[in-house]
Amino acid sequence: MTTYARRLGLFSATMAVVGGIIGGGIFRTPAAVAARVESPGMVLAVWATGALVALVGAFCYGELGRRRPSAGGGYVYLREAWGPLPAFLYGWALLLVIATGAIAAVAVTFADYMVALTGLPTGWTLPLAVAAIVLLAAINCAGVRPGAVTVNLFTVLKLAALAGLIGAGFALAAPAGSRPVPIPAGGAGQGLRAFGAALVPVLFTYGGWQQTNFVAEEIVAPERTLPRALVLGVTIVAAVYLLANLAYLRVLGAAGLAASTAPAADTMRDLLGPLGATFIAAGIAASTFGFLDLVILVTPRVLQAMAADGVFFPRLAALHPRYRTPLAAIVAESAWAIVLTLTGTFAQLVDYVSFGDWIFFGLTVAGLSRIRAADRRRHGDADPSSVPGYPWTPALFVAAAAFVVVSAVLESPLNSAIGTGLLLLGVPVYLWWRRPAAGRVGGAGETA
Repeated sequence: MTTYARRLGLFSATMAVVGGIIGGGIFRTPAAVAARVESPGMVLAVWATGALVALVGAFCYGELGRRRPSAGGGYVYLREAWGPLPAFLYGWALLLVIATGAIAAVAVTFADYMVALTGLPTGWTLPLAVAAIVLLAAINCAGVRPGAVTVNLFTVLKLAALAGLIGAGFALAAPAGSRPVPIPAGGAGQGLRAFGAALVPVLFTYGGWQQTNFVAEEIVAPERTLPRALVLGVTIVAAVYLLANLAYLRVLGAAGLAASTAPAADTMRDLLGPLGATFIAAGIAASTFGFLDLVILVTPRVLQAMAADGVFFPRLAALHPRYRTPLAAIVAESAWAIVLTLTGTFAQLVDYVSFGDWIFFGLTVAGLSRIRAADRRRHGDADPSSVPGYPWTPALFVAAAAFVVVSAVLESPLNSAIGTGLLLLGVPVYLWWRRPAAGRVGGAGETA
């Protein structure tokens, strides 16, 4: 029976965490945050709060990965904590829109920047986006190591681009003046509402650390390496995000940041002229390409785990005998992402279900206590939690996840209703797959 190959050490796992978080958000989101809270101090406080929530999530997923170092990550944790249906709906959402829609959206963003950088006609955007997906799918079919090396390379490049932005912001700019911030008419209550509204996009921008858990079976000594990589990776990102926002505020000021549609480009243009704007555009292209590779690398492991459980196409459970990768799952995911890219439907679909990720984040972290209890019953496990402040910090994370979901529903009830419908479409699909459950599980297990 072909099994996954353990090829990823601490550096690759940490770069996967960093690469899974840093996509294009840090180059755009700070403007929306500044527009909502207006004060430089509040801007930094929102980003620091987001870092705290992400770090708690990393500790929780680190313990889950230590206890269940299996391919599929969150799918496995949801299955063990809450049963097969919630786990299936998570995998369904990833395949239908969350992961494949992200691949399509990021591929188009990458292509947009490449067209601008190279001077190609705009008609090349879609062919470049599709070519990027095909190229990275081929790399990841050839083994986890080639995919991880690509992630490592482009994660280092994106960190270098952000380091250049931060360094230029501190070395070349005098502090920008900020207009006085008026006291909100509603007092502290309105200030808290503004803080909460700003926190939602920040939490989305910090999301992505959980993807490294999908490849737990391919990490060397995952019980030790995965928790370290998660905490280290989130810490690196938190430092980079806070310093990047300090650079934006130093160059543009709070008012200028709030008014910007492309804060990274505006910052570098102010400091270095057109050369600076070109530099950061190249950095964004590298960042999106690396993020694209990371999603194509890790998400097929969820589809493979679903197929091995007998609730998806059995062919996807098989690993390639030479490359030891879920080749069929990679091809299936990439093919659907290309369909979304070519039809242009990904943007609206992602808007519909973007809040769904946080439903599953909250359920997964809430399930940690159930998995710990199961370990105690089965093995007399007296292993204490490795999450600082347990159980209060996981409760904080679950509350933050609920806050994001409720905020998304209140902000766009129609989109949320449509998104919920798309998620629930997975229920009849699951029931269909479960009809011959006994035969399917056995057969899938033999091909895995």
